[in-house]
Amino acid sequence: MKLNLPKYEVKIRKEGNATKIFDVLRNKFVALTPEEWVRQHFVHFLIDEKSYPASLMGNEIQLNLNSMSKRCDTVVYDRSLTPKMIIEYKRPDVEITQKVFDQISRYNIAMRVDFLIVSNGLEHYCCRINYEEQNYEFLQEIPSYPELINPHS
Repeated sequence: MKLNLPKYEVKIRKEGNATKIFDVLRNKFVALTPEEWVRQHFVHFLIDEKSYPASLMGNEIQLNLNSMSKRCDTVVYDRSLTPKMIIEYKRPDVEITQKVFDQISRYNIAMRVDFLIVSNGLEHYCCRINYEEQNYEFLQEIPSYPELINPHS
């Protein structure tokens, strides 16, 4: 499936009837779903094109929200392991709507990160949260890792 992301050397294997793709962050093969296809391409884009350290990123990060267990698709941390970005992925045929942003915003109540990204592999939306002014701004471009950890430089 063609995405609006750079190609990378995908590792896929069959296990019985299941097709699996290698997740570089979890260091294991996981079920290949359309959403996982987007996730793996986006993670490689961040690592290869935007200088994100794989060691400071995590997939399927669990958090507790109103005593319910939820999972963030990808979380990016700074060097002190403070969460800086949450990324939510959707299948390419899922339109990015306000409902998707509402979902990631709820996760951010618990994590309080500076950046939120939503991607379906075709469209990518990134916003920076300004807690002092209680607003957010959509960015034209996804920040590099140095811009992420030091956004005011």
